[in-house]
Amino acid sequence: MNYQTGLADITCENIIIADADFVDKVAFDLIVNFERMLNRKIPNADMARWIDCVALDGGVREGTGQTQVALIHDRGNLQMDNFTPGLLSELNGKAFKDHLGEFAINTYTDEDIVSKEDLIAETLKLCCAARDVKRVMVIPDERYFETIRHIMSRVDDDSKRVTVFAMQPMPGGNFRQEILGYSLMSALGIKADELSTAHSR
Repeated sequence: MNYQTGLADITCENIIIADADFVDKVAFDLIVNFERMLNRKIPNADMARWIDCVALDGGVREGTGQTQVALIHDRGNLQMDNFTPGLLSELNGKAFKDHLGEFAINTYTDEDIVSKEDLIAETLKLCCAARDVKRVMVIPDERYFETIRHIMSRVDDDSKRVTVFAMQPMPGGNFRQEILGYSLMSALGIKADELSTAHSR
């Protein structure tokens, strides 16, 4: 991804910006914890299902709209080990359609001149400034959540719905918040009744 242009040509109403390495790490942690809790093997997360859940949490509803998905990762990480499909080179340029519309996936990596944190921050700025974008869903590593919050404090556009995903509630700001774990649990096939049964043992 070019640092200067990146997603500058943004025409989709909906944009998902995800730190792929962070999301994969969280999925791994959930798999380990829930295999122990539920006493069964947890399969890899279904990529399309996870994207759908993030879109729903971000306000996307049934229709024929378009969503652009930007998976941003470290150069050395070639795969999301806990997702199917998870090979980033194969995901790049792929698209799928379902009841929420069309999703176009692209993968981007940090470069020598810019860190992944800055890359995600600049992408978020571009999306918030783009006229056609209505909904932005961003999943940052929680280590740089404050950077995201600072960016959003300078966005003065009530027409944009920005949702930030984290594993726990974070200090508030000019955006909505959702718990990342819920979308991942759904993509991992973990059902609420299983959790109820496990807690009642």
